[in-house]
Amino acid sequence: MISSTSTSRKPRRALRFTLRTSYFAMFLLAGCSQHVVRIAPEQAIDLSGRWNDVDSRLVAEALIQQSFGASSQNWAMQHTQRHGGERPTVIVGGIRNRTMEHIPVGTFVRDLERAYISTGSVNVVSAKAERDEIREEREDQQEFASATTRARLQRETGADYMLQGEIQAIEDRERGKSVMFYQVDLTLTDLESNSRVWVGQHKIKKFIERPRFGL
Repeated sequence: MISSTSTSRKPRRALRFTLRTSYFAMFLLAGCSQHVVRIAPEQAIDLSGRWNDVDSRLVAEALIQQSFGASSQNWAMQHTQRHGGERPTVIVGGIRNRTMEHIPVGTFVRDLERAYISTGSVNVVSAKAERDEIREEREDQQEFASATTRARLQRETGADYMLQGEIQAIEDRERGKSVMFYQVDLTLTDLESNSRVWVGQHKIKKFIERPRFGL
């Protein structure tokens, strides 16, 4: 014979089990929910320790400032003096990624151009890939735009100097700790004489320590 007390306990146990399961499921769902916070674009946040947008901007600014160096060796000032006060014109050429990771070189090129323009000491012209689209638009204007608004042909500003460079990286890893080292080398070349007027270098070193056991 089964007692009534034993029979009444089973629904209670089932209810407690159901409640515990529900609470556990709610906890998991809460832990897996996505949380997004807007931050300032210039704020430095390093999650992986690899090259990021802050590195791109800071390295570009540091190298461009470095390129103007001491006034006695300032290529831009010397150019201006030789050409009756005319500022030099620079084009940013190829920046090669020699690392094993994906680095958006296009972003770095834009940061270099922006840093150059902000100095007010040089003019910056479009790169080769962009000029084709601009020339196509200019040709189109000759046929469809009014004479007073169309851009004239053969009025482009030729560059006096070309900036080129490469990004290299070395990673040293051991037992959850690693060091990321980046070296950026840039050269500025006189397009007429093919002589180097400036050679610059900037280095970044990051120490990353990762937890041995994840949650």
